[in-house]
Amino acid sequence: MSPSLSHHAQPYSLADYGWDQACERAFAPYRADGLIPARIVRADRGSCEAVTDTGTVRADLPGAADQSDPLTAPCTGDWAALRPLTGAAPVLHEVLERRTTLVRASASRTSHGQLLAANVDTVVVTVSLAAPLKHGRTERMLALAWESGAQPVVVLTKADACADLPSAQEQVSQVAAGVDVLVTSARTGQGLDVLTAVLDGTIVLLGPSGAGKSTLGNRLLGQDLLATGAVREADGKGRHTTSWRELLPLPGGGVLLDTPGLRAIGLHDAQGGLEQTFAEIEHLAQECRFADCSHTSEPGCAVLAAVEAGEIPHRRLDSYHRLLRENAYAASRTDARLRAGREADKKDITRHLRATYRFRERQQ
Repeated sequence: MSPSLSHHAQPYSLADYGWDQACERAFAPYRADGLIPARIVRADRGSCEAVTDTGTVRADLPGAADQSDPLTAPCTGDWAALRPLTGAAPVLHEVLERRTTLVRASASRTSHGQLLAANVDTVVVTVSLAAPLKHGRTERMLALAWESGAQPVVVLTKADACADLPSAQEQVSQVAAGVDVLVTSARTGQGLDVLTAVLDGTIVLLGPSGAGKSTLGNRLLGQDLLATGAVREADGKGRHTTSWRELLPLPGGGVLLDTPGLRAIGLHDAQGGLEQTFAEIEHLAQECRFADCSHTSEPGCAVLAAVEAGEIPHRRLDSYHRLLRENAYAASRTDARLRAGREADKKDITRHLRATYRFRERQQ
């Protein structure tokens, strides 16, 4: 075995991690150049862990790579081209084009987004039934899921701790139109067969700490590979037990991606996701008297009429307005950063030209 691909063996092939004919066709030019395909399992500063057909390897990130924008940095779920090196770790040559990206606003509230996962097919939005339902948070997660390009599925966890399952499922179904809402219990096994049947491809578990993501993931995996922790009885919140994102093949096919619990679920450029999450409001908006109706106080507003008639909960409209404002603010910060970047580029060009002119003058 070449030292450039030192690895530890794995009982899976790259196909178990989602590699298919479409991937093979896209990778053909890289293979002709002597590169090998891989899927990134974990991305750290300066290196990443990736799976190949011969095992798991630690690959270096090129020193010249621009890591200034987190959305362009390698991420769990990425398909990548690795260049083998004799006597050294392989180097990540290029990240292949992403089909889907799950992005939230960065925890530091900078203008950059934070990439949670790439090339995801199904986003499992987990909602615990052992704590009070927070529909606003569910709507946020659904907006992130829809915006990613993947298919959302809402999974109600800890059904054994809920006194009124039909009511809870009905409430969540009203805020998750067009999305399957499944009731499960990892402790009793309720609903796990139905969940397994609807999952497809690369699956990411999304939700706050204490929602039961890792416990649910362990049931899907058939063994306890994901760390789980206790939940406070007072508020149903849990401690972070997953501190990084990782990929694990599922026994029946597909790949599971477990993410850390998200305390803050900020939106980042999620206009399309919001439109799908609040599809009934967007549909009614087409009947408003004014094309630019804000659905706050305008006459002839079809959305406000639906709220008055009890067809749309007032809470739902408030959530819609709140998330639109948040998304617009995030977009304005991104635009400001891009403008600042362009101005900095212009200044660099100007300085370079001035230096060139001064040099020419001295040569005369």
